[in-house]
Amino acid sequence: MTTPPPECPARTAASPVPLSGITASTSLPDTYHDLRETWGPVARVELEPGVNAWLVMGHPELLHLVRNEHVFSRDARNWGDYQSGVVAPDSGLGPMMFYRDNVIGADGMEHRRLRRPLDDALAAVDQRQMRRIVERTCRDLLAAFRHRGHADLVSEYAQIVPLLALAAVSGLDPQERQELLETLAALFGSADDAQDGNRRFEEILARLIRARQVKGASDMASSLVRHPDLRSDDEILQSLVVLISAGQQTLSAWISRALWLMLTDPRFESRLRGGRLGVGEALDEVLWHDPPMTHMPARYALIDTELGGRRIACGDALILGLAAANADPRIHTDAMEREIDNRSHLGWSAGPHQCPARTPARLIARVAVEQALHGLPRIALSVPAEAVTSFPSPWMRHLETLPVTFAPARDTALDPSVR
Repeated sequence: MTTPPPECPARTAASPVPLSGITASTSLPDTYHDLRETWGPVARVELEPGVNAWLVMGHPELLHLVRNEHVFSRDARNWGDYQSGVVAPDSGLGPMMFYRDNVIGADGMEHRRLRRPLDDALAAVDQRQMRRIVERTCRDLLAAFRHRGHADLVSEYAQIVPLLALAAVSGLDPQERQELLETLAALFGSADDAQDGNRRFEEILARLIRARQVKGASDMASSLVRHPDLRSDDEILQSLVVLISAGQQTLSAWISRALWLMLTDPRFESRLRGGRLGVGEALDEVLWHDPPMTHMPARYALIDTELGGRRIACGDALILGLAAANADPRIHTDAMEREIDNRSHLGWSAGPHQCPARTPARLIARVAVEQALHGLPRIALSVPAEAVTSFPSPWMRHLETLPVTFAPARDTALDPSVR
């Protein structure tokens, strides 16, 4: 069957598909295939009832989008539906899509100014020290439940490891981690409690900044407080918001998905018994097929334009379909054996706003996965793979739980054959 061209009536008459439904799909490749058959590389989607956007699924189209700031702005004040009142001020979309006076919401030279403090703070992180911190954190967390023989590797492990690692390099008090975890879950859920979660999250970080202004330290929060490119307390706060929220939540999702893959896919599961593919390959495959940010908000058209055969109106919102672009059949073969070590995916996004923390993020994720697999002998998923579900969100496919069983610590002490 021949696919109709982009402006064919068969396509233009199609109704927008809820973005949250796409994210929750049990088969993203099939869902994206169907969307491409109907819309081409740029599909109309619904963010919430009455609020629509464009989902950019094509790899070249997405690169064009993120590399052309003069046409597609990151500044949400250019969002037509918000300007006109179609999007309510208390919308659950707010924490992820409304304008923030930080590096994420800026374009051009202003973005470069706000980006430098993040790059400098991350570059100053001692990678060897971070590895030691993450290894110790993972061992401590595993020791807390190893005697039981069962655990949830999301709530008891993957959600906590990144936060404690970031706490160590940012100066965040680990005692506040539970409150922070709850606020981040609400923020990324884009539901009714998203605004309250965002407010509580910023209150915690504001307290940390005030403490560092009184007494500095050698951590990332202090680096941001001292940086000459940050001109106000609010700019310091928003820079820390980016480091903590984006880092913790996306790393947790990456670690969880990589563990799930290694425990359920025979190509990786066999690695526990001497197979060929290992943790590095699992981490890369997650970035290809199920990146932590499935759909990244957003760019806003500054002029009437065209993208992927679709007519984009000034003020339209465009969502970055990172997982969809990775699956674009024009650039991806789905032949894993031919794509080992291929890191041309868009799991980190691209363009001026691409993730600045790739090196520390990979270190944290790799150590966390390795420590769990090596520290829990005979580890296995305790439910069918298809029974593992994700938190509801239009943006992420973060696993709700990852229940596993393993040989309890008391057994391994008596049985030298268990490693």
